[in-house]
Amino acid sequence: VQLQASGGGLVQAGGSLRLSCAASGRTFSVYNMGWFRQAPGKEREFVAAMTWSGGSTVYADSVKGRFTLSRDNAQMMAYLQMNSLKPEDTAVYFCAARPQYGSGDLRDRATYNIWGQGTQVTVSS
Repeated sequence: VQLQASGGGLVQAGGSLRLSCAASGRTFSVYNMGWFRQAPGKEREFVAAMTWSGGSTVYADSVKGRFTLSRDNAQMMAYLQMNSLKPEDTAVYFCAARPQYGSGDLRDRATYNIWGQGTQVTVSS
């Protein structure tokens, strides 16, 4: 499967954005998927992840209650709705996928073997 993230942009603090991750190729529904972000000079960090069926979702503490991850397997799409954005949310956001039977913590970026190209999110104060 290949992934392409989109939907980033410039928004004021307190605003909202919805990121999209479009999958192509193999069946998207057999993959767990996640969102990660990387700010300048920092390591790529976990944001949110969801199992292949959508039955389990985990969020980083920093975005819990503000971000919502969803997926539409029939459309081979995943979304990250981001509300109440803060300047510290500024980063390049990446969607990633790993096979549903893969082991390891969904929050561990090392367990994901498929990555999209990233989309820039900038939140101004």
